[in-house]
Amino acid sequence: MYQPFLEHLEKSLFDKFELQKREIPAGLEMKIGDRGRNPAIIRSWCYQCPQLRKIRYTYIDAGESAQIFNSVIYPSHHYDLPLLGIDFLSFGKVKNLIVLDFQPLFQDEAYQKQYIYPLKALHDQYPDLAQDLEMKFYDANQYFSKYLLFAKTDAQTVTKRVFSAFKDYLNLYWQLLDRAEPLKETQDIQHIVKAQKDYDQYSADRDPASGLFSSYFGHAWSEKFLYEFLFEDAVPLAALSARQ
Repeated sequence: MYQPFLEHLEKSLFDKFELQKREIPAGLEMKIGDRGRNPAIIRSWCYQCPQLRKIRYTYIDAGESAQIFNSVIYPSHHYDLPLLGIDFLSFGKVKNLIVLDFQPLFQDEAYQKQYIYPLKALHDQYPDLAQDLEMKFYDANQYFSKYLLFAKTDAQTVTKRVFSAFKDYLNLYWQLLDRAEPLKETQDIQHIVKAQKDYDQYSADRDPASGLFSSYFGHAWSEKFLYEFLFEDAVPLAALSARQ
């Protein structure tokens, strides 16, 4: 269901950047799950370039029961840009959840004005995809923008409206990246390093997909996938507790 989204992202990336493959830990690039009634296959890709230190995207194909496309794009530590977050999930083609956002590292007014406010005009074009849904696992005021697209919708809307919004958000993100000035001061760069690590820790601690991964591919593999690939700068909660 989301294959056209994946293909568009890849084409956009390869047309615009000189990408190099980024290593995915052994055993995490692909996995076939045979747990439960519906077998599933998960595949992941990861790249980097001078402007973007980590470009990861993952597709889960569980046939008619589930289609999931997830991606996070991390700018180089020399840029204070938001992360680009993409999460599209369909279950039985009836339950379709879309999440698309420029995920801010900071919430101060100057940062919002520079990187988030440019989203407003684009966001206003998709009121049907900006539903006031409750966030069960995350704080909507942390690592999400006020111009987040967050909606439950139907398969036809995914094909038409969501795909259009996806292309528009991606284009605007590239424009912001093109205009961004690289940071030069070590202190500023380290500030971004910490902010991106904090994002990984926050996200890994709360990611509801962990249970879904476990149901298809087993708990041990899912924990490894979560902490060694999706959010590699995060530390498992058990390890954090042991340090304290």
